[in-house]
Amino acid sequence: MKRFAFVMILSATAQAQTMEIPKGAHVLLRMNNTVSSRTAQEGDYVYLTTASPIAAGGQILVPVGTHVTGSVVRVQRPGRVKGRGQMAIRLETLTMNSGRVVKFTPKVNSVDSDESGQRVAGNEGQISQGGTKGKDVQDIAILAGSGAALGGMIGSRVGSSGWKGAGMGAGAGTGVGIARTLMTRGKEVELRHGSSVDVVFDRALTLE
Repeated sequence: MKRFAFVMILSATAQAQTMEIPKGAHVLLRMNNTVSSRTAQEGDYVYLTTASPIAAGGQILVPVGTHVTGSVVRVQRPGRVKGRGQMAIRLETLTMNSGRVVKFTPKVNSVDSDESGQRVAGNEGQISQGGTKGKDVQDIAILAGSGAALGGMIGSRVGSSGWKGAGMGAGAGTGVGIARTLMTRGKEVELRHGSSVDVVFDRALTLE
């Protein structure tokens, strides 16, 4: 009887020490450093901490403030004519309060857009920057309008038709706008210090 009770105690202790983060669990992480497609290279480290706890079975498995590390696995700078900024990160380790390091690979689900339109695309943790077509058209229109106003003013002062001067100015402004657009890169992908990253576990993770 005593031996049976001892085995039961060992079994209960083993169960108590085995904790599992369930599949589909989300956790909010906070960036501790800044990584940008402007300067990042493959293999650069990414440091984060948990901003929300991971709980299951009525207990907190991973508290707020737990350290997470990862790395940059792909970088693409935005082009001057086409091509959006892209960057992919992979999460790799979770350091528990006890000091034990657990390997894990949850998927990046979403990131702060930082009002730039960047978002997670696909299932490989790739973050893509939003397009700039609308802004480019707006910039060209503004320069065309400014050129038209300036051309009309100059045309009226030198005695030529104001409408003719405005048309020439608009054409020049449009040309300048297009040239400037072609010379300017699109927006970079950037995960700033303090920004949020939401990740999801696509498989259960056992913490022993």
